Amino acid sequence: MNTRGKSRRADTGSRDRRRAADNRGTGAAAGDAGAVEPAPERIAKLMARAGVASRREAERMIVEGRVRLNGKPLQSPAINVTMSDRIEIDGEPMRAIERTRLWLYHKPAGLVTTHKDPEDRPTVFDNLPIDQPHVVSVGRLDINTEGLLLLTNDGGLARELELPSTGWLRRYRVRAHGKTDQAALDRLQDGIAVDGVLYGAIEATLDRTQGSNVWLTMGFREGKNREIKNVLGALGLEVNRLIRISYGPFQLASLKEGAVQEVRSRTLREQLGPRLIEKAGANFEAPLLNDASADDKKKAAAKKAAKAGKPAASGKKLSREEKRDRDLGRLDTSRPQAAPAKKKPVNRNRSSNVWMAPGARPVSSKKSTQKPAAQGAKARDGAKRAGKAGTGRSRNADRRR
Repeated sequence: MNTRGKSRRADTGSRDRRRAADNRGTGAAAGDAGAVEPAPERIAKLMARAGVASRREAERMIVEGRVRLNGKPLQSPAINVTMSDRIEIDGEPMRAIERTRLWLYHKPAGLVTTHKDPEDRPTVFDNLPIDQPHVVSVGRLDINTEGLLLLTNDGGLARELELPSTGWLRRYRVRAHGKTDQAALDRLQDGIAVDGVLYGAIEATLDRTQGSNVWLTMGFREGKNREIKNVLGALGLEVNRLIRISYGPFQLASLKEGAVQEVRSRTLREQLGPRLIEKAGANFEAPLLNDASADDKKKAAAKKAAKAGKPAASGKKLSREEKRDRDLGRLDTSRPQAAPAKKKPVNRNRSSNVWMAPGARPVSSKKSTQKPAAQGAKARDGAKRAGKAGTGRSRNADRRR
């Protein structure tokens, strides 16, 4: 009896220990107030998911010694971490992972799609609104290419959407110098090899001919570097304007140049679908953090002001005397002030100071106005009398005859 009781108690204790262990692993135990500890993953992947940079750029930042892990400088990206680890980038703590978001951006020509350009050319991210949160681009567009560019705060989603295996169609409007026909463009559906590089199927339509240029609409799913320029160059065409009008289900539509528009969370989930959300690891349950901190806004404003050659605006509120001194300092006393405009002379034809109704005309003296009229009337009366007298004389002469 005692042996059986001991064995039963031992079995019960082991089951309880297993249940407690399972509950600690899943966070489902009663009274468990802590968050579920995610599985460790590569630090570059975690940085990309937090929207710091793409995985490749994150690995480059680690090799350059810009990343510290738990207070120690990190030299190799081959390490697994979790969000409980303390990660610092350029001396500042890495931001927490927030809800996955996506923006549509109409990129103007002349901007480089990179966060930092070694040639100090203007970049896409320097020209975004100041209140825009830190984002990464889905793929890239050449400096002279304009149109739709997708931006996201989730590096994992950016990586998944730019892969050819995702199968999203990218459409472009192309203006090229030269001549071609639809038959030559239809052969691109079978793929083409240019300088040893094999390009997949391309949908191309000849829209119209404009002088020595042609307008085309092209669509493909790979998106290799300079794909359209290389393919059309093999057909004897020189691209002089390139506009991306769609990327998968997202359209440029009437979005103005330089404008940014966020895709609603519900629409984004519907367009991605469960399979793509799972592959990208998109998180739609995370909290929605503030778009940009005050420090980020100040840095962005100072950077834009420095490029424009203007002094950066300080956040200090000026007093009335300081505002007065600032406004007086803006006055330029070196240039002579413009002479005041001459007033139109007032019409003073009236001979007396009398009140007149609006729209009435002044009446002059009778001598100046009525005398000519009277003289004209007298002349007309004299002419009538002379006519009548002449008619009477002619009638008398006829009677005498």
